[in-house]
Amino acid sequence: MRKCTGYGFLIKWLIVLGDVLVLNLVFFLVYYFGGFGLPVELLSKFKIVIFLLNLCYFFSLYFFPVRIYLPIMYTDKVVQKSLYILSLHGCIFISSLFFLGLDIFPLNFFAYYYFFLLFSFTMWRIFARESLKSYRSVGRNFKKVIIVGAGKNGMDLYAEMAKDSSYGYRVLGFFDDNVLLKNTLPNYLGMTHEVEQFISSNEVDDIYCTLPNSQDEKILRILNFAEKNMLRFYLVPEFHRYVKKSLTLENIETLPVMALRTEPLQNIYNRMLKRSFDIIFSFCFLISVYPILYIVSALFIKLSSPGPIIFKQLRTGIYGRDFYCQKFRSMHVNDHADHKQAQKNDPRNTRIGNFLRKTNLDEIPQFYNVLKGDMSVVGPRPHMLKHTQMYSIAIDKYMVRHLVKPGITGWAQVNGYRGETKSMQQMEGRVRYDVWYIENWSFLLDLKIVVVTIISMFKGDKNAY
Repeated sequence: MRKCTGYGFLIKWLIVLGDVLVLNLVFFLVYYFGGFGLPVELLSKFKIVIFLLNLCYFFSLYFFPVRIYLPIMYTDKVVQKSLYILSLHGCIFISSLFFLGLDIFPLNFFAYYYFFLLFSFTMWRIFARESLKSYRSVGRNFKKVIIVGAGKNGMDLYAEMAKDSSYGYRVLGFFDDNVLLKNTLPNYLGMTHEVEQFISSNEVDDIYCTLPNSQDEKILRILNFAEKNMLRFYLVPEFHRYVKKSLTLENIETLPVMALRTEPLQNIYNRMLKRSFDIIFSFCFLISVYPILYIVSALFIKLSSPGPIIFKQLRTGIYGRDFYCQKFRSMHVNDHADHKQAQKNDPRNTRIGNFLRKTNLDEIPQFYNVLKGDMSVVGPRPHMLKHTQMYSIAIDKYMVRHLVKPGITGWAQVNGYRGETKSMQQMEGRVRYDVWYIENWSFLLDLKIVVVTIISMFKGDKNAY
């Protein structure tokens, strides 16, 4: 029968304890070494402030619970979750102080505090995560699991669990009614009717069932046994064979429904965060750097060839809506602009146009599109209407890239898919990166793309012409 196999349940609370220590330690360090000492008559309020500081953390923890103890959690997600919980904590904590009349600290105190807290808190959680992985790598804090069903799903599951010991899984073996697999499996434990007997005489934490739906009687029997014996039961759906991606489970009353993709930007908080960044970034750029760039670029564009300074072209936006995308004109006025991509050594390019395209400066007016809401700073690049019509027929999942606003720069662009697409394979690669971005969006990913794009502007891009 199953027994308690360790103290893994304490790990979550050790992480929470570490969070609280970092939260308070940074507060006191900034308070004492930042020169923010309080008059004696305000020290009684200081105790209430400390109480609120910790209370707001536990309230924020309800919305962004500790997850870094899970078997698989990547570093960028640890950073992202740290940013989320501290953003919420800051909003609640500062607002609480204000409404309760406890605003005894100047605003620059909070600026210093949350700046150092974000760094310290994130470093602590990354350290905790890496320490836990090392702890699991040496055979501690693991889960003993069995896999029922040794088909392709079962073997795929085993491969994922066994490829990294830091995940914390120890696969005891397989149960399958096909006895011919006995000599080919890593560890064949018996037939499916022997599962209950094995569990009764061995320590098992989790059961993973990969049996096909046609064997529902066996599945239900093992499921009921797991619940009676307080074992966690996981069912691996057989559609994994043809849907190789993360899925989202939703419910219509008691009926489970699987969504084909996870879309972080369906979350209202994420959309607000992304839109706020778009507005602030584009507005600051348009009132500072843009006027100078516009005057200089306009002068050279007018000197290089007759025609407008700004080139406007209908492109496909979010949900397939058309909008006028703005660019600095980099070509001579011609009749092929709306259906022919720019090519290497394109005779339509002006001399200043070659420079503008090489440095991405021709895209600068699109910050107006961002401020208007037609585009985002980061997202899949918008295509001409003709290309949308053509590729939507020829490329699977092409239209998925229009589930978010198009961007001035994007994940595909910083991974080498910029400029002309000479083959269908190149466009498929671009679409693959765009869909990955939609399914894995995070604010930190957007910042990374912006930084890489700025660096490439100075280094140059061989695909920019």
